[in-house]
Amino acid sequence: MIDVVKIRKEYQLLNKKDPVIYFDNSATMLKPRCVIDAIDNYYSECSANPHGEDYSLGIEAQKEYEGARQIVANFIGADAKELVFTSGATDALNAVATILGYQLKKGDEVLITKAEHASNILPWFRLQRDLGIKVSYIELDHGVCTLENVKKAITPKTKVISIAQVTNVLAYVIDVKSICEYAHKFGIICVIDGAQSSPHLKVNVHALGCDYFALAGHKLGGPTGIGALYIRAGLEESAEPHNLGGGMNARFDKSGKYSYVKVPYRFEAGSQNVDGAIGLASAVQFLESIGLDNIHQYEVELKRYAVKKLKAEVPGITIYNEGAESGVITFNLKGIFAQDVATHFNRYGICVRAGLHCAKLLPEVLNTPVTVRASLAFYNTKEEVDKFVAVAKKGDEFLDVFF
Repeated sequence: MIDVVKIRKEYQLLNKKDPVIYFDNSATMLKPRCVIDAIDNYYSECSANPHGEDYSLGIEAQKEYEGARQIVANFIGADAKELVFTSGATDALNAVATILGYQLKKGDEVLITKAEHASNILPWFRLQRDLGIKVSYIELDHGVCTLENVKKAITPKTKVISIAQVTNVLAYVIDVKSICEYAHKFGIICVIDGAQSSPHLKVNVHALGCDYFALAGHKLGGPTGIGALYIRAGLEESAEPHNLGGGMNARFDKSGKYSYVKVPYRFEAGSQNVDGAIGLASAVQFLESIGLDNIHQYEVELKRYAVKKLKAEVPGITIYNEGAESGVITFNLKGIFAQDVATHFNRYGICVRAGLHCAKLLPEVLNTPVTVRASLAFYNTKEEVDKFVAVAKKGDEFLDVFF
């Protein structure tokens, strides 16, 4: 069970005199006090660059940085040497596309879905433009990427499948384990966007069987500008690093010859986001103290409570992902533009997001140009949902304000 009252005390934004109702957790999670303290402690007590083992502060920074790597790796069931720090999930997915761009050739096929975030579409589009690979689509079954449709989509040219375990708009939980198991029978590489799944589900990348897994720190309640990429052991030796510079090379000479250091450092060129890594580690420890299974169960129950009330009390509402086992409610109110709906909620201190949500292929699946998204988290409450529903009922007021 989750003690929401206790949890909410860790968030300054939820304890102001007039606290907001924050229902935009898919965009970014609020940061608990422990994350802020961890970052402050690094800058106050150390603030040195890792790999500076010639002096005590550098040794301490290295210890903190590598400790953070181990914590985040454990969080997703990976080995520390399999985890590379990035600037976020976007950077991680671009890194994968760059790595695989050295291995793919003209005519090779990459499978994605129309529900993917731009970060898992545009890097493949660029390879299509520059290398001549083909980007094809796995059909969605009522918004869900199923194993059966994966089987139908695979061709002899398929080399990569790149999908989100949980997409950011419809938020269905995809059975990526079965998909990876089937794809590997044909030697297909499996890339998983875990930006939306890792904050809400217990993830074990070894059990999933994926080859690459990307996550975003800020969506876990960590700092912005930090993320991680899991690279399955055995793949890294043939993988060309996406960035070159200090820290990732073993040596180079004037003739142009150069060599790389061991993983994961060969994928971490330049000065790293040390405070970000430390803050991310603190965030995942906070989530683990609550329990990912507890988080998922609570968020699903809260979403079901909200959906039941919305359907019963709000005429003209269309919910696009009622059956998704997540905390995300994607909807529209009849006759009212999505951004106007979000603006109206803001008048009552309720934060929701409206628009395309960086999933610009999805409108042709949903048959609507834009949607409103309310994404709930473990620190949200039924009382907040009640206020949200009460405001959603004010359809006439929406029209009075905007028309």
